[in-house]
Amino acid sequence: MFNIAQYHLVDEEVLNELESFMKLTWNLFSEEEFTNTLTKCNNSSTPGPNKLTWRHLKHILKDLTCLKNIINIANVCLELGYWPSHFKMSTTIVILKLNKPSYDSPKSFRPIVLLNTLGKLIEKVIGDRLQFHMTSNYFIHQSQLSGFKFKSTSDVGMVLTHFICMG
Repeated sequence: MFNIAQYHLVDEEVLNELESFMKLTWNLFSEEEFTNTLTKCNNSSTPGPNKLTWRHLKHILKDLTCLKNIINIANVCLELGYWPSHFKMSTTIVILKLNKPSYDSPKSFRPIVLLNTLGKLIEKVIGDRLQFHMTSNYFIHQSQLSGFKFKSTSDVGMVLTHFICMG
């Protein structure tokens, strides 16, 4: 029979173990993080509802005052735990898939969601930092390569070859 009191005791023990781990502090964003992330963005991508392209944003953020203001927005959003509603707005475009025999099925179309460009930039910077922390602190096993930067199919091949040789 299941005893709820035992469950709470086990639950508290697990939480107490978690408290002993080192806590990481979230540092304020730097100009370098934003400029590095921005240089990797494709100038030819379609803008979102704010009509701001990556090319325009790169030009605007060359001005150090504008860059610092955007960094301040990102830092305040994280400090307050608030994501502004205009960063959440999106536009959906439906594109026909090529060479389909018939276009009477939803599978014949590809919806593409376009987000606010400035919000996407901040999300990319946050994602880069999270990935750095996760990999540098060994939170993710080496074999977990999907979706990570610098983890190509050749890296997957090397990992598989290593596992085979070890076996």
